[in-house]
Amino acid sequence: MTDATGDLYRIEGLPSERGRSEETGPVLVHGLTGFIDAGHANRLAVEHLLEHLEHRVVATFDIDQLLDYRSRRPVMVFETDHWAEYSRPELTLHEVRDEDGRAFLLLSGPEPDLQWERFVGTVIDLVERFDVRLTVGLDAVPMAVPHTRPVTLTAHATRPELVADHERWFGTVEVPASVSGLLELRLGEAGHDAVGFAVHVPHYLARTEYPDSARGLLVDLAGASGLALPTDALRPAAERVTAEVDDQIGRSEEVSGVVHKLEQQFDEAVESRTPRSLLASDVEELPSADEIAAELEQYLADQDGGTGQLG
Repeated sequence: MTDATGDLYRIEGLPSERGRSEETGPVLVHGLTGFIDAGHANRLAVEHLLEHLEHRVVATFDIDQLLDYRSRRPVMVFETDHWAEYSRPELTLHEVRDEDGRAFLLLSGPEPDLQWERFVGTVIDLVERFDVRLTVGLDAVPMAVPHTRPVTLTAHATRPELVADHERWFGTVEVPASVSGLLELRLGEAGHDAVGFAVHVPHYLARTEYPDSARGLLVDLAGASGLALPTDALRPAAERVTAEVDDQIGRSEEVSGVVHKLEQQFDEAVESRTPRSLLASDVEELPSADEIAAELEQYLADQDGGTGQLG
């Protein structure tokens, strides 16, 4: 731990040795919110792990140094004549135990707005301090894919061998930077193994909670890390949401036609097994995500007491 980064976090308790292999260190999973997080899949996956698995805090970060409160204002509760509650943002490193009792680390909270390189340097310090063997990042991006097909992801890593069994969906593209992407880049430069999964969320469901994509993230996380994770516990919510979406789409010929076109494009891409753009902006004659989502959200608001939320 260096002077340049050490004051960004505080150790609350060292990871235990229980359930840890002598030959290998723990896996570090990071799921930071605030970038894209289509379908809230990243947040749902992290919340699911913390809800269903034993965990404790290992380290906390000084959020005041990292967050721009004016661009992402936390929520406060006002009751009649006084302020009653403040939802303080937290960026936390947990030690979590999988279903077999094996320990791994989970870094979650808002993506830092400020001091990206210092924050990344801090995480690399923690990777080295706790002998992390593999770091896995979780992301969720909107894509021109249909909800009627199996969940797909874009996998990337510091070494090609780490994601050799995953489908390639893109060639070279320029995208807005993220802390998770920068962390993976810097870990690779420092000689550490790191993998990232960006689940493809149907672009017309990007603004609603979509648990099937969260489940897809956890399935691939389990495959890459060897962790035993409670992925089946997400299945009922995923099936219910899919049924709700199917019902709404069936009420609109226009939206049904869009989904059919997406199905054709997806099937052609899978059959050809060649990289093909799944970006919504690259698909011709599609209504915008906002247009489709507006119809779905109105339906869901009618079904769910006005919240407009899936899941």
